[in-house]
Parts: sequence; C-alpha cells; structure tokens
Amino acid sequence: MEKANRLRRDPFYRQIFKLVLPIVIQNLLSAAVSSADVVMLNYAGQSSISAVSLASQYASVLFMVFYGLGTGVTILSAQYYGKGDMRAIQMIEGIAMRFSLPIAAAFAAAALLLPEQMMLLFTDDGELISIGASYLRCMSLAYLCWGVVEVYLAVLRSINRVAVSMLMNALAFTLNIILNAVWIFGLFGAPKLGAMGVAVATSLSRLAELAACVAVSILSKDVNLNVKYMFVRNKPLFSDFVRLSLPALGNDVSWSVAFSMYSVIIGHLGTDAVAANSFVVVVRNFGTILCFGMASAGGILLGNIIGENKLEEARTGAKKLMKLTVATGAIGSVMILAAMPVVLAYAKASLSEQSVYFLRRMLLINTYYVMGAAVNTTLIAGVFRAGGDSRFGFICDTVDMWCYAVPLGFIAAFVLKLPVIWVYFLLCTDEFVKWPWVIKHYRSGQWLHNITRDGLFDTQ
Repeated sequence: MEKANRLRRDPFYRQIFKLVLPIVIQNLLSAAVSSADVVMLNYAGQSSISAVSLASQYASVLFMVFYGLGTGVTILSAQYYGKGDMRAIQMIEGIAMRFSLPIAAAFAAAALLLPEQMMLLFTDDGELISIGASYLRCMSLAYLCWGVVEVYLAVLRSINRVAVSMLMNALAFTLNIILNAVWIFGLFGAPKLGAMGVAVATSLSRLAELAACVAVSILSKDVNLNVKYMFVRNKPLFSDFVRLSLPALGNDVSWSVAFSMYSVIIGHLGTDAVAANSFVVVVRNFGTILCFGMASAGGILLGNIIGENKLEEARTGAKKLMKLTVATGAIGSVMILAAMPVVLAYAKASLSEQSVYFLRRMLLINTYYVMGAAVNTTLIAGVFRAGGDSRFGFICDTVDMWCYAVPLGFIAAFVLKLPVIWVYFLLCTDEFVKWPWVIKHYRSGQWLHNITRDGLFDTQ
C-alpha cells in the first residue's frame, strides 16, 4: 500500500501514466483492427488470411518508415516543447513532410502498378499472389494518407496532445472495422470483396483520419497542418533533423525489412506456417501494447525533461521507466499465455490441424519473446532517442538483424532444413542477443544530450 502511494505521489509516475493511457488505447485500437481483419477474413478462408498477412508486410515497412521520421519529429519536438519553442516545432513538421510525402507516393505507385511483383517476393503460390495483388492495389490510397497523418500525429504526441491523437485514431479504427464488415460480409447490399474489402476499408478510414487531422489543425492554437512549412528553410534545424532522424529512420527501416524477411522465410515453409503466424502476430501485438506504450510515453516525457535541461532528473526518470518496462513485459507474457486457449479454440474452426500445431508452439515462444522486445524497445526507441541518441540503435539493430537473425533463419530453413518450429524459435532469439550491448550503453549514460539550440531563427 505504501509503495502504491509513493508511486502516486511521484511526479514522474503521475505524468507518465497520464501520457501512457491514451497511447495504449491508441495501440489497442490498432491491434483491434488487425484482429478484426483476421477474425473476419477467417470466414473468407485460409488463403485470404495468408495473402493479406503477406501483403501487409509492405504496410508494416512503410509504417516503420513513418515511425522513424516520426521519431525524428518526436526527438526534436519533445525537447523544444520542454524549451517552449513552438515555432521550431512547426518547422520540424514541415521538414518531416519533405521526406514522408515522396516516400508515400513511391509506395502508392508501386502498389498500384506492380502489385504482383511485390507479392512474388513473399510467395510463389498463384492464388496468394492474385489475392494479395488486389489487396495492394486498393491500399495505395492509404499509403498516401499515412504520409501526412503519421507526421502530424507525431507532432501532437510530442507536445503532450496524446488525447487528441488518440481520438483521431479511434475515429479511423472504428470506421475501419465497420467498413471491414460491410465489404467482407456484403452488408447493406455491398458486394463481398473478401481480402480486397479489407484494403478498401483501410483506405477510406485513413482518408477520414486525414480529414480529421485537417479539422484539428484548423482549430489548433499550437501546431497547424500546413504544407507551406515544407518550403521554409532553416539550415541548423534541418541539419539537426537529418542527423537525428536518418539514423532513427535507418534503424526502423532496417529492422522492419529484416523482420519482413522472417515472413519471407515462413512464407516459403508452407501455407500452414503462414496461417499460424498470422494469428501469432495479432496475439503478440496485444501482448506488447502496454510495454510499447510505456516506451513511447517515456520517450516523450524524458525528451520534455531534457529540453528543460534537467539532465539528472532525466537520468533518474530513465531508471524508473526501466522498472515499469520489466513489469509491463511480464504482464504482456501473461496476456499471451491467458489468450492461448481462446485463440486455439477459435483457430481450429478454420485452420488445418498442422497450422494449429504450429500456432500453439509459436504462442508459447512469444510468452518470453515479448520481454526481450519490451526492454530493447524502451531503451532504443524510448530512452536513447529521447536523449538525442538514434545512432546506437541503428548500428545495434542492423548488426543484430542482418548479421545474425536473418542469416540464421535462412540457414536453418533452407540449408539445414530444420522443422518449422525450430526455425521460428531461432528467429525469436534476436531480441536477447543484443541485450548485453543495449544495457551496457544505457548504464554508460552516453545517450543523454540536450539537443536544442538557442537563437535558432537568428541565422535566417
């Protein structure tokens, strides 16, 4: 009881819990949409589930690109918000848009014009390629919307407007689920589009989210969504953004592309393994919601503290955040374990006996995997980036994924030809291999820097 009272009295804990709740709800809604896709596509058959699972890897990569850019936005904006410089934050938004919009357009063009070739990377199954290609074509609009939405939401979160960000995501995700049901099941006279219906629902809901961002921007007194800031030049701020954002972007893209290679490996092990993994991804997303939300909230709060130049207070806050991370990682493990009976009972209705066998063992592996992911995400994407250190994570994750995990997976699957579960187990050792280096860097304190500038606009 005394410990609980102490937690409530501590300003750091009070602030982080205030930030983390909207972020967790936001992540929960995102995971709920992924779950709804799998649940509803279950009625369209195993092939639809597998095709969408593979095709959505491109959305995952693109999301990580925007997450990396958003991290650059958050690193700088959180510290400048602590410093009280709103003009700098507006400029940071414009700089991020210069990167996000061309990337979004490139993905949209590829999805619209080359969807079959994109699917061939993951599978040589003709049916899965056909279903996945139709899905990708319809997703092209969603890719474009993300290029604007994700940057603006990152700005809102960095200035502690997490509740507004959550409400806009809630609008998009609720609409997504409703439209999923309409076009998967053919409700209200709509055609049954199956996997394509999921993409149509996603694109329309993201378009609605973009409209909501524009509306919030018009009413906002803090930061507006205005493309004119893309063309305003500030050399010192641009230099800082590139220096901090590109390693974060490289980190997230390198990690997400490598993680997509896991799907390439699993995709060539058969549709049973792919279908099982599609369920596992959904369950794991739920299991990591709380710890990933804690990492995001902690990064924002630490950035604000560092921007106020309270470096010792930030160091103490990082220690408290690590304690919370271990607790939330344990909660995530218990959540996956508790969900297993329900997930397996539901999966038996549509998956083959072999798929259910894979699913059971993959879920057990993830009961410990989430702890590794929780600690690394909090330190690399939360603590280190809050202190202006995005380079360490880029080097660490790139070496870990491309020199260890991906080669190990390919060797295990295609050279040694190990059983599917052994291949999956080896892939899931990636988080623990980098623990010694990540924890050592955290304890060194070399990640802690105040990166804000005085007289930023005097040079213009």
